[in-house]
This record gives sequence, C-alpha cells and structure tokens, in this order.
Amino acid sequence: MKLYDYYRSSASYRVRIALNLKGLSYEHYPVSLLDNEQSSTSYTSLNPSALVPSFESDRGLLGQSIAIMEYLEDCYPEPAILPSSRWEKAKCREISLAIACDIHPLNNLRVLNYLHSEFGVHQNEKMIWYHHWLSQGFQTLETLLSDSTHHFCCGDTPTMADICLLPQIYNARRFGFDVGPYPTLQRIEQHCLHLDAFVRAHPDAQSEQGTS
Repeated sequence: MKLYDYYRSSASYRVRIALNLKGLSYEHYPVSLLDNEQSSTSYTSLNPSALVPSFESDRGLLGQSIAIMEYLEDCYPEPAILPSSRWEKAKCREISLAIACDIHPLNNLRVLNYLHSEFGVHQNEKMIWYHHWLSQGFQTLETLLSDSTHHFCCGDTPTMADICLLPQIYNARRFGFDVGPYPTLQRIEQHCLHLDAFVRAHPDAQSEQGTS
C-alpha cells in the first residue's frame, strides 16, 4: 500500500489516522501543495483531480479520503471505524460528511487561493470567509453531539466521524478560530489525542515533510 499525501492536508490526515487505527503499514510519498507538486504531470497521471491524498493498493488507486476509509473498512474490518448497527452507521456517516462535504471544501487551499487570484480577496477577508464556514459547521456538529456522554463521536471507540473531526479542529486552531464555544468537540478532541493512532498521524509528527 502507498499513500501520497501532504502533511497538513485535512483529507490526508484522515487517511493516516485510519491506517494507524487499522494497524496497517504503508509506503509514504509526500506531495508538497506549497510547491504545487499536486499539479505536476507525474502526479496527475496518478490522480487526475490533482488533490491529495491518493491511496494505491494492489487493485489500483483511490482518491477521496471517505472512499479510501470505506475501502479500508471493507478490507480490514477489525478494528472497526464504523458502528455495527445500520442507524449508528448512518449517523456516523452524517457527522463525517458534514465535515468532509460541508466544511472542508469551502475552506480548501485551492478555494482560498481562487478567492485571492480571481476576486482579489485579501488575507483578512479570506479568514472571515474561513471562520464563517467553520462557525456554521462546528455549531451543527456541537448540536448533533451535545447529548452524547461517550468519549468519541459515536461511542466509546473512535470511528470515521472522529477521524474527520480531528483534522478539522487542527486546521481551525491553526488559523486562529476560537473553539471555546464547542465544549463537546473539544472533549472528543482530547480523548482522541490520547490515542497513539491520532498522535502519529498529526501533522507535527510528519517530520519528513518539513514544518513550513
């Protein structure tokens, strides 16, 4: 198995966590978004979307972190990253997709760069945009999870929902977003950060990709 990723990419971070939770080893190939390596011919020949991550198995290559995690769950069902019951599994996907589809794409690097290059949006205005969508998305998540007494989003073991949540909180903190109004999300974050699989997947642990 091979993983092409960028250390600060939220979607890449998700897949690293999932691989770690599953106890799977893989070859790692960094792709620098800052150097635009994702747009190189050598990379787009692998993944025509010019996005990270890309996951290569003996069956071929997958992009899209959710698809990769679903594939890993099917191939390596233990330990599970989706609940066993149909309803809880659907609720887990609801939380995961609220992050991966509703929050993350609007704040993706290529979107922020496009706002600047095509519309002349300045850095402070980009941060207003970024924080607006984080605020809406995090409030939705806080409401969905506020009644839970479990350690994690969907029970007492981490699932895909937690795998999606932690990278989004990391990026929120990185860009100066106040997570104080979301105590449930912070509580879940702290439980996750005590697990080795999350610690080893953290951007700060990816020393081979630098710290820029």
